[in-house]
Amino acid sequence: MPEPSRLAAPIVIFACLLLIGVLPGCDSYFFYPSKNLLPNPALEGVAREDVLVRTPDGVRLHGWVLRPKREPLGTILVLHGNAENMSTHVNSVLWLAYSGYRVFLFDYRGYGRSEGKATMDGVHADALAAIDAVFGMGGVDRDRVAVLGQSLGGAVAVYAVANSPHKARIKALVIDSAFSGYREIAREKVAEISVLKPFRCPLARLVTDRYSPRLWIGRVAPVPVLVIHGDADRVVPIAHGEKLFALAGEPKELWVVPGAGHIEAFASPDVRARLLGYLSSALPAKPPATNAVLNRAWKWCKRVGVPSITQGGAS
Repeated sequence: MPEPSRLAAPIVIFACLLLIGVLPGCDSYFFYPSKNLLPNPALEGVAREDVLVRTPDGVRLHGWVLRPKREPLGTILVLHGNAENMSTHVNSVLWLAYSGYRVFLFDYRGYGRSEGKATMDGVHADALAAIDAVFGMGGVDRDRVAVLGQSLGGAVAVYAVANSPHKARIKALVIDSAFSGYREIAREKVAEISVLKPFRCPLARLVTDRYSPRLWIGRVAPVPVLVIHGDADRVVPIAHGEKLFALAGEPKELWVVPGAGHIEAFASPDVRARLLGYLSSALPAKPPATNAVLNRAWKWCKRVGVPSITQGGAS
């Protein structure tokens, strides 16, 4: 039987080769894009508009605006997960459009019909550009905008909302199944490979950490934060969601969904109904125009000293 030292030598050599050769570009291991948009009959139930967004570095991104059949209750920007493209992620949020919300989801660079190649810097720049695009869209009520990110999209959304010049007008950030740090999740995934487990810490340090949501979620406040996480999530353990909740400023909520796996919470009708209630509170409808006119008239009467009905000027 070979000596333990002789068995260990090839493992050490292999790990060293990874350290100095393969993994310096390991940020790319967070991205698994697909260029092909898949047909989806469920999209026929809502009006869909193709939208192009140009980033500050000149990359053209492709997105969809899904419009409800009635006057929108608000606009929700969706940042999807790390695999495939928006055509395979849309079903998890399509119900929001059916429920009356305008939904804008887009593909990061390198995904779907978006130009370029996915990089850590680029994807986060894309999210900031998408927020800019929402607030520049015609017909959008800029006082009723929320951001929803799932998995990788949740991590990206935290950074984007914290750093967006529109942060003061964003009414809610909802993050579903997000990890708390890029290095943290990389370290956990490396540890799942027995041959690399002894090297999980140095290997994880090759991952860019400056965008990690644990560093930025405290800066999202005063935007309300809702953290949703399934307690059966084996891809991103619930400890990540709990950590993000602990680091977030008020107002904040944590919804632990029993039995839900990775980005499976919205499969529950109860969770969907609860989220609709949350959004209704976060994005309240504007008062009727007539009330606004009466309020302005009352303020004018008070300012110039004219008795109003509420002040006893009429019976």
